[in-house]
Amino acid sequence: MDRLTKSVIAGIAIAFFLIGLNFGSSSDSASDTTSTDLPTFNTTAPSTSGNVLRDFNNAIVDIAELTNPTVVTIHTSRTVRQRQQSPFSLFFNDPRFNQEREFRRQGLGSGVVVSEDGYILTNNHVIENADEIKITLYNGEELDAEIIGTDPGSDIAVLKVSNSDLKAIPLGDSDELRVGEMVLAIGSPLSDQFANTVSMGIISATGRSGVRLNEYENYIQTDAAINPGNSGGPLINVDGQLIGINTAIASRSGGSQGIGFAIPVNMARSVMEALITDGRVARGYLGIGHGGDVDRTMARALGMSSPRGFVIGEVVDGGPADKAGLQEGDVVTKLNGNQVRDFLDFRVNIANRQPGTEVEIEVFRDGETKTYKVKLGEMDVEEIASSMSSSELDELKEELGFTVEELTDSIRRQLNLQSAVNGVIVNEINEGSRAYAQGLRRGDVVSQVSGSPVNNPDEFYGSISSLKQDGTDVALLRVNRQGRNMFVAFEL
Repeated sequence: MDRLTKSVIAGIAIAFFLIGLNFGSSSDSASDTTSTDLPTFNTTAPSTSGNVLRDFNNAIVDIAELTNPTVVTIHTSRTVRQRQQSPFSLFFNDPRFNQEREFRRQGLGSGVVVSEDGYILTNNHVIENADEIKITLYNGEELDAEIIGTDPGSDIAVLKVSNSDLKAIPLGDSDELRVGEMVLAIGSPLSDQFANTVSMGIISATGRSGVRLNEYENYIQTDAAINPGNSGGPLINVDGQLIGINTAIASRSGGSQGIGFAIPVNMARSVMEALITDGRVARGYLGIGHGGDVDRTMARALGMSSPRGFVIGEVVDGGPADKAGLQEGDVVTKLNGNQVRDFLDFRVNIANRQPGTEVEIEVFRDGETKTYKVKLGEMDVEEIASSMSSSELDELKEELGFTVEELTDSIRRQLNLQSAVNGVIVNEINEGSRAYAQGLRRGDVVSQVSGSPVNNPDEFYGSISSLKQDGTDVALLRVNRQGRNMFVAFEL
């Protein structure tokens, strides 16, 4: 890495200059009009002090050569059953005209090897619902991959292959990133034909949240070209270290438009370690609701010298915050001594900590600054639902405009769903509801609420209630409709 570092430092001092192409010409007068002499080209590059452009170029090449062998292409396939309805079925009640067809659906994504014993990081959405997963190494070797664990909330998945001779990428520190840093993205955009494509850009922003792709968002934004198929591949810094997992793009055309998002490696590493050791991700829980971020107007009303933090809108009885002494109306300004930007940033920070961790929270209350130490609990959406009174649950159902029930084997058979399909089924929906206006229908199977899997009605209503407590105003449902996966977002 010394050579890389030196080369990049040299590249900072890039000098811009013009390179001229010198063409030879005949020394004879214009009377020699039949000359067929070809022009001669000067192929000697102009001399520069230390040739910093060449050093810079070599540094980028070195990074690509060192890290490309750690990037893999992920192929997935799953069996999909779909009922094919013939036009004749409208006239004849004959099962021959209404038959079920089975076919294989293929998927493509990327991943990155993070340990020499075969652990691979990728996105959950790359391998979700796959029956078979194969990875192709940089040298073309194809291997079967095993799913070690998945976390839909952060969109991280961990795979493992049985190969002890793999090259692994070193992990960086995404907390130390600065806007403007140069980065490389590597992956397999669009098709196998473009496997291990390298693109270059900078870090455009950090701490991006509110994109509403997952429940826990803290994205790195980059203008390095990212396209479908790049998902799960690495974002790499100039030291050749993994700093992010490329996940999504913001685009009006479906292709790269210079706005890509990557999950920070520190978040990915934390999720990966939990999945490997415990098989699941336990997230910290504080037990407060969002009462609004503090803008200039609210800061003046509260007597604050400058706008910062957010207001606690609710404190859950008996929760960690309640036990520590936090109150409704407190303005949370710092977490462990670091300034709190807004509620979404704070929520992700808390969720990324292990239950039982003690955190220090600074609040502004009645013109004074107070500090509280809080021992985090663990979020359990089923407990939230079970703690709701029947009237509260009825009120929540009325606000939603629809109800759900358990997805039984009998319902699966009626809907021709595979046993692997889990979730809850929408059994009643008001056609005047926001959810109906956004496309939700009776018979839809909801498998996720804003990135969190739901397997029964308690988990579903608990997840919705948790979003409301957090002050989130939009729910994103992952829906299975007649064997097809789709997303429905509606305002709460």
